[in-house]
Amino acid sequence: MRAEPEPVVVELREDGRRGVLRTETLLVLALSLGASGVSALISFIGSLTKPGGLKDQAATLNGSYAPGRPWLDLAWQLFGIATALVPVLLVAHLLTREGAPGLRVLGFDRTRPGPDLARGALVAAGIGSAGLAFYLAARATGFNLTVVPEALPDVWWKFPVLVLSAVQNSVVEEVIVLAYLLRRLGQLGWSPTAALLASSLLRGSYHLYQGIGGFLGNVVMGVVFVLAYRRWGRVGPLVAAHALLDIVAFGGYALLAGKVGWLPTP
Repeated sequence: MRAEPEPVVVELREDGRRGVLRTETLLVLALSLGASGVSALISFIGSLTKPGGLKDQAATLNGSYAPGRPWLDLAWQLFGIATALVPVLLVAHLLTREGAPGLRVLGFDRTRPGPDLARGALVAAGIGSAGLAFYLAARATGFNLTVVPEALPDVWWKFPVLVLSAVQNSVVEEVIVLAYLLRRLGQLGWSPTAALLASSLLRGSYHLYQGIGGFLGNVVMGVVFVLAYRRWGRVGPLVAAHALLDIVAFGGYALLAGKVGWLPTP
């Protein structure tokens, strides 16, 4: 008679663990890209309700924080990049408390730099060309704002900051929205398909400030990244791919804006 309650106790403990993981995941997202998704939605509503079409409005990704004051601007740029990485450190801490070897369990380490970079370059090459064509088509048909990847002053730190910004974006997004979220959703009992959709839709949501094209394009990118992550079991190649995509986008815009006719500018 006394032995019967034991399975109930185990079940309650498992439910409690899932509750903790669910709360943890929501808090991590609320401190990072989940909040960005809400912000992007508000921004998109503002763009929709503003007179004129979407393509006549601009979405600036890297702008100046202190125009005319380059050293103060640099300080703000570095501060923004550093603080944006704090949720990644939080994820590493939470994984360590779980008993996992930090971010290494997600495949984010320096054990395979060559293969990670090679795979990332292949993914970036495929997604980059298709993504640019999709953006140009979406903007031309009025479904996207004009994306301005950078609007920094012409100072010595411009390109180093753009590279750092690209790396920061890639680390935050791929560690949290791809690897960490898939791990937690799996632990919470979500099916692989549901987890794929959740990760991909979240990725699209925080790009909604760019327009419908930005949302749909990033949802597709999210699906590709989830499938690649599951195949390789490492997030490193996807961090590399995302970083390369952003470096080319930021640097390419800085070099080509106003000099070629096919690249939209405000």
